Amino acid sequence: MSIQRPWSPDSWRTLPIRQQPTYDEPVAVQVALDQVRSLPPLVAPGEVISLRTQLARAARGEAFVLQGGDCAERFEDCRRGPIENKLKILLQMSLVLTWGARMPVIRVGRMAGQYAKPRSKPTEWIDGVEVPSYRGDHVNGHSVARRTPDPQRLVDAYFHSSATLNYVRALLDGGFADLHHPDHWDLGFVRSDQRRAEYQQIVGRILDALQFMPAAGATSEAFRSVDFYTSHEGLLLDWEHAHTVEHEGKYFNLGAHMLWIGNRTRQLEGAHVEYFRGIENPIGVKVGPGMTGAELTALLDVLEPDNRPGRITLISRFGAGKLSVALPGLIDAVRATGRTVVWSCDPMHGNTVSTESGLKTRDVDQVLAEVQEAIATHDRCNSVLGGVHFELTGDNVTECVGGPEELGVADLSRQYESFCDPRLNYAQSLEMALLLTKGLAERREGRG
Repeated sequence: MSIQRPWSPDSWRTLPIRQQPTYDEPVAVQVALDQVRSLPPLVAPGEVISLRTQLARAARGEAFVLQGGDCAERFEDCRRGPIENKLKILLQMSLVLTWGARMPVIRVGRMAGQYAKPRSKPTEWIDGVEVPSYRGDHVNGHSVARRTPDPQRLVDAYFHSSATLNYVRALLDGGFADLHHPDHWDLGFVRSDQRRAEYQQIVGRILDALQFMPAAGATSEAFRSVDFYTSHEGLLLDWEHAHTVEHEGKYFNLGAHMLWIGNRTRQLEGAHVEYFRGIENPIGVKVGPGMTGAELTALLDVLEPDNRPGRITLISRFGAGKLSVALPGLIDAVRATGRTVVWSCDPMHGNTVSTESGLKTRDVDQVLAEVQEAIATHDRCNSVLGGVHFELTGDNVTECVGGPEELGVADLSRQYESFCDPRLNYAQSLEMALLLTKGLAERREGRG
């Protein structure tokens, strides 16, 4: 399938659009967007091109993508502690994966812009009152009193994104990435003595590698140099349009390095696909239940007709036990077209369940099982799993069950902070990387 109509930054406005808020004051929305448009870009075109180049390596199996962060960032978490904790766990996970895969890890945060979320219904009932659904801090507040979409939040989102990104860059430039000291790797949260001993052994080997050993033909400096990229779901198209800038005859969204299209907005003749097909940024596409090979290849034809490596990342999200059935046909369909894509695994969204009280949670064992299933399935299909995509935080929340702390349903109420989907906490995230690296090491040795 090919699109004959010309593209422009606002050609999406002529097509059907989903998941957009309804504002009471359209004029105030335009004033806010004009202000965002006048502000400095959050990222640079050269950084976007650099990420696309690195993702092309991941498509060839020469690098691995770690994408992670909050389900939906909150303005209140734009503070030193939460940002430091999130960056620390992403860097530690990347070091573990670098050691396990023996290849560079591309770090992409779900941060500095992940403030909007799609919702199943436009409204919900709370205490007998029907109110607009919470769509993320980008649109409205979580409290019932703040559910009316507020245009000022479009401007607030820019400044919170800018502050987050500025602090991340300051931390990296200031040596925050130097995590080779054992004090940064406390495994006291692991309740099982056997598991703790196993993880300490892995961490010890990683620290030795950081200090003395070459990695993939380079010195330990390869572990210490840090490129960090930002990403978010490109949901609010007016917001994304406000960040779209022409540079050397091409259009870049300079609100983030990478954006992705979710399951609810990937319609071939929809506004989101129309907008995304014209920008230079790397694009992620969530691939889940119900998608056919024909639909996927048609989507690729529209989004990236030139088949440029690094432009498209396909993020599978099926659920443990389902991926091995659904994914092979999609892999075969993409391969038949000669397309070059990065295959990534999102093991979070397909493994969400609700407790008897209605609280959303995820079982860490199921999350890990889907990742392991993805590794095995790609190997069986002679394909390459090029990355993983987690919803996580560096804080000690209690939103997912299982993991090294052996959290149960009864523990969830202790520190459940997410307003949307449950996230892996610090301990669960680090364990996920430690266990995943075993699978990557086994794959590497098997391909020997």
